[in-house]
Amino acid sequence: RCAVDPARVGIEGFSDGASYALTLGLDNGDLFAAVLAFSPGFLAPRRPIGRPRVFVSHGRQDPVLPIEACSRRIVPLLQRAGYPVRYREFDGGHTVPADVLEEALRWFLDDSDMSSARFTRSTG
Repeated sequence: RCAVDPARVGIEGFSDGASYALTLGLDNGDLFAAVLAFSPGFLAPRRPIGRPRVFVSHGRQDPVLPIEACSRRIVPLLQRAGYPVRYREFDGGHTVPADVLEEALRWFLDDSDMSSARFTRSTG
């Protein structure tokens, strides 16, 4: 057995993987303290649990998943639902620039932002 700090468990993805990470992370907010979504295309949680922290980034010139139809719609939905969201747009396409990845990792490891990562699973 290994001791795992539940406040340090996150799920991450890029592109469609980011969409799946968002969906799985929100539906299992009791398991994941944070969700990192790089250029997500959709958001489809069925039964959200808890309020994991969310980091979203997206390139303004993304030709695969255009930012207007994707992250600029997803982020306000998350914010209205009460999720703590860090959103980062960048000049570029369908990629994860090194500086954005570094920012996301710093955000994930930042203890000062962990207060929102408390979970309960309803059994009803």
